[in-house]
Amino acid sequence: MLEGLNDLERLLEHRTRLAACVVLAKGERLTFAGLKELLGETDGNLGAHLKKLERSGFLTATRSAAASRPRTWYRLTSTGHRALSRHLAALEALARHATD
Repeated sequence: MLEGLNDLERLLEHRTRLAACVVLAKGERLTFAGLKELLGETDGNLGAHLKKLERSGFLTATRSAAASRPRTWYRLTSTGHRALSRHLAALEALARHATD
């Protein structure tokens, strides 16, 4: 088996979930609207992917109301950071294998 293949995180194999984790990995928290703009996703598509990440403990969501409008802030958890690091290391190992 290719080195690194078994270490890929299945949840991060989708580009939207991977991109959301990468964006949030800088330690910042972003709103749903901010992630939507950065990732270029529709409300429904982004919402479904963020829920999967939240249910798996990769993200936390903090909901509030500002000026009578609901707002949800997302942050990558330590579990999410570890999973992203492992996933990126596995991708690097696969890329090295492809170029050797």
